[in-house]
Amino acid sequence: MKLEKILFHTRFRDMNAEALAALMDLTRVGLREVVLTYIIPHEEVAFVPYGGYLKEHENEIRRQAADRFAPLKEVLDRNQVACTVRIEVGADNAAILSVAQQEKVDLIVTGRKKRTLLERIYVGTHILDLVRRSPVPILMHKYMAEYEVDGEVKTRINRQIFSKPMLATDWSEPSMNALNFMIALKPIVECALVAHVIGVKIAKGMNAEDLERLQQESRERLVDYAQRFRTAGMAADTFLSSGRTASEIIRLAREQNAGMIILGRTGKDWLNEYFMGGVSHKVAEISELPVLLIP
Repeated sequence: MKLEKILFHTRFRDMNAEALAALMDLTRVGLREVVLTYIIPHEEVAFVPYGGYLKEHENEIRRQAADRFAPLKEVLDRNQVACTVRIEVGADNAAILSVAQQEKVDLIVTGRKKRTLLERIYVGTHILDLVRRSPVPILMHKYMAEYEVDGEVKTRINRQIFSKPMLATDWSEPSMNALNFMIALKPIVECALVAHVIGVKIAKGMNAEDLERLQQESRERLVDYAQRFRTAGMAADTFLSSGRTASEIIRLAREQNAGMIILGRTGKDWLNEYFMGGVSHKVAEISELPVLLIP
C-alpha cells in the first residue's frame, strides 16, 4: 500500500497544526502531498426566501478559511510536503469523499465530530457513514483526548502515533489488508502489536473443550500474523484476550502503551452496526487513541 497523498480534513479547532505535525513521520514512508480540506456547511450559505443563494457570505467564509490554513501550510513547508487546499460547500461526508476521489488520495484523516444527544445514542452515525462509504483507509486522529479510567478523567496527547501501532484482528480480509498497511509503515514502526479478542457472544454456550480449541486456533493465527511482520523485518508481539470486544481492545491498547489502534472494516451485520455501532466504530468513538480503519 502506498501513502503518497493524504486528505487532512479540518474544522479549524485547537491544535490542528499539532495534529498535522504528528503525521509528518509519514514522509519517511513516501508522503509527498497533503490536501488540506475544509467543508462549508451548505446550510450556512443556502438559498433563503427573497435573498437567494448567499454567494457573498460564501466568499467571505472562503477568505477566512484560506487565512486559517496558514499554520497548517507552515507545518507542511517545514517538512517539505506539497500542499493543495480544497474549500467546498456541502454535507461533510459527501464532500470529503468527493474531494478524496478527485484528488486520488491514499488516506483520509479526520477528527471526531462533537456529537448531539441523538448521535450519542446511536454511537455517532456520522463517522460510521464515512467509514462505510470510503474506498480508502480513514484515520480518526485525536491529538488531545480526554478519557475516563476507574472514575478518573485523564488527558492524553498523541504525538508518536506510528511507533507502536496495535492491530486488532478478527481474521477477516480487511484485517489482512490492515496487516499489509502496517508493513508498509515499517520504517516508522518500532514494534507491531497484534491482538485478537474472543468476544462474549462467540464464547457463550461453548463447552470447555470447544473453547480451548478456539483459543488454540486463535494463538496459531496470531503466531502467523506475527511471523508475517518478522519476515518483513519488524518486531512484533501478540495478545489473546476475551470479553466485550471493543472495551477489551481499548484495555489492551492502554496496557501495552500503543500509539494507535488499527482495525479492518468488515461491514458485517449492516443494520445492527448502523444503529448500534460495530466493534471498529465503537473503538473509533470511545478510544482516546487515534484509530485507523482499513477497508
